[in-house]
Amino acid sequence: MANPIWTIDEQDSNGGNNKQVVWDDHRFFTLTHNGQKFHGEVVSENIESNSLTVKINHRVLEVKKRHELDDLIASMGMDKPKIQQLRELVAPMPGRIVSIAVEVGQILEVGSELLSLEAMKMENVLKAEGVGVVKSILVKTDKVVEKGMVLIEFE
Repeated sequence: MANPIWTIDEQDSNGGNNKQVVWDDHRFFTLTHNGQKFHGEVVSENIESNSLTVKINHRVLEVKKRHELDDLIASMGMDKPKIQQLRELVAPMPGRIVSIAVEVGQILEVGSELLSLEAMKMENVLKAEGVGVVKSILVKTDKVVEKGMVLIEFE
């Protein structure tokens, strides 16, 4: 790769010679493109995925730099995140079941809301950390549960 490939809002762009970035500090920068200056700010960064969320003149953009290694990893099929298969949901703390957001047979994705558990006067929403299908729900609303108790089983 002679010039790095940048992905900006999911569109590929090469670095080119008519662009320059000058950093004011670790967060703020000035981008010069074709003689025009734009002020920018790094909103967040993800080192693992080699990406940044930046704000340039009040517009938020997702920026990612691709390397030769990224293409090799993708060609080997190793760029897909590993998603665990759910087995069971256990109570992370003692508390009372406030609500149940799933039903038997429901297909779950990562981040799906499972149930709400009240502990120490705070409501905690428990979400799926993997994928699966609800096999059985072993608790009911208002039931008091102990830490480590199995609440939901998955297929």
